[in-house]
Amino acid sequence: MAVRMAEHVATSFGDLRVEPTPVRLRGSVDGAPALDTTEALLVWEPGRVVPQYAVPVADVVAELVPGGDGPRHGPGAQPLGPDGRSVLTPDTGFGVHTSDGEPLTIRLGGVERVGAAFRPADPALAGYVVVDFAALDWTEEDEPVVSHPRDPFHRVDARPSSRHVRIALDGQVLADSRRPLLVTETWLPVRWYLPPGDVRTDLLTPSGTVTACAYKGVARYDAIGGRDIAWRYPAPLPGMEALAGLVSFFTEHVDVSIDGVDVTRPVSPWT
Repeated sequence: MAVRMAEHVATSFGDLRVEPTPVRLRGSVDGAPALDTTEALLVWEPGRVVPQYAVPVADVVAELVPGGDGPRHGPGAQPLGPDGRSVLTPDTGFGVHTSDGEPLTIRLGGVERVGAAFRPADPALAGYVVVDFAALDWTEEDEPVVSHPRDPFHRVDARPSSRHVRIALDGQVLADSRRPLLVTETWLPVRWYLPPGDVRTDLLTPSGTVTACAYKGVARYDAIGGRDIAWRYPAPLPGMEALAGLVSFFTEHVDVSIDGVDVTRPVSPWT
């Protein structure tokens, strides 16, 4: 499954894609308005897994200065699939571009975000600049956006279930529940979210790790033996309230049985 998924991602994101978004989009730098538009686009450069915002230059309040290299971090472009196409994730950094264009620096009120904008050469994006999500604070309408722009083709579903979920590690039972919440999400393994009362929380130690998901919110992690093994969303984003306080485990690292049947550990970026 992991190979098939990688090949599908590589072939699906091999072209420059553009999708209009009807929301009012605003971006700010340290509280100062940098842009305000109702004509934003979602743009996927070739290989980008998640979209980036593109906004009309006319709707950018900040000064756009030619030059500057945006951030490059994380593992970089990852070759996937038999043809060696590269896939870029949010961890890759905005400074990696797979289409032609001009890097720009955003300057506002004495603050500079070097290389945080990109003027694409593609005629379909004439008059637009793509902006680094990490460089600004964003709202769609009046709701803050977390982690990265949301993909309209990405789906997250949470369904209550009565299936018997048992989770163990090295023979020790970590959770046993008949009231799980089944969460399915595009590109990701199935996740089971369990009530804390059905989890051996005494075996879990808060690790201090915090991550953000554009669809679910801010997650906080628990560890066993110094390794992050579980997480929960204390205050999920609107639409995902059912996740609040429930505990989910990396099924890549624990043994899971569903209705008495052992489940093969999935292969994913967290394997």
